[in-house]
Amino acid sequence: MTYDAAGTAEGLDADLVVEYHDTLGSSNDRARELAAAGAPETLVVADEQTAPRGREGRVWVSPSGGVWFSLLLWADGDPAATPVTLATAVAVCEGCRQAGVPARIKWPNDVLVGDGDRGGAKLCGVLTETGQTDGDRWLAVGVGLNANVDPDDLPSEADATTLRAERDGEDVDRRRLVQTIVDRFTELRAAPDTVLPAWRTYADTLDRRVRVETPTEVIVGEAVDVEFPGSLLVQTDEGDRRVVTAGDCEHLRPVQ
Repeated sequence: MTYDAAGTAEGLDADLVVEYHDTLGSSNDRARELAAAGAPETLVVADEQTAPRGREGRVWVSPSGGVWFSLLLWADGDPAATPVTLATAVAVCEGCRQAGVPARIKWPNDVLVGDGDRGGAKLCGVLTETGQTDGDRWLAVGVGLNANVDPDDLPSEADATTLRAERDGEDVDRRRLVQTIVDRFTELRAAPDTVLPAWRTYADTLDRRVRVETPTEVIVGEAVDVEFPGSLLVQTDEGDRRVVTAGDCEHLRPVQ
């Protein structure tokens, strides 16, 4: 089967419309357009993106060969009722592992591979955006996974790797990988209580010293757990236990 709309839809268990684009500015922007038009839940796939976005407006390089897609989802009630971003990270992590790459998750949603005091190199990022159309809440969940890409095609300053590099130059079947990730995400979305236990299974952040920069402060301490719908619990150096709902997390070297 080919990596296109028909090929991706064939064998996909999730009840989604599938769009495929050889080139797209941003799959999340396309998902937002579909939401504004009241479209049904849709999987938007691109071979390459020319204007992708990461969290907080960061640039994300998306050359041909990667797995770049977004899900347009309609929220049944409060969008926070299901930890969608964490569920996406779990699904991506499991998809990478099925491809033979031992991926892990850095809170909340970066998928890494490799080891070391401060974690590994980044394989994937997830960007979740929300909005409202005619009173109905929607979510655009974007996945940027460095799949059949050479590390030389990524920014030199990025601490990133690719599935191709981790598989000794062997490409993955992108169509099957997308199906695996989306179907697993759909299972997790339908059973929100299973998301955090699954996330803990693959967590690289827990039991590490971390530095979390929030919109208002910097918190340093040991990451001890996550709580619904995905907040990080940090035991600070001052002995306080803090609940972090959003922020940039950096893994620190252990105190000697």
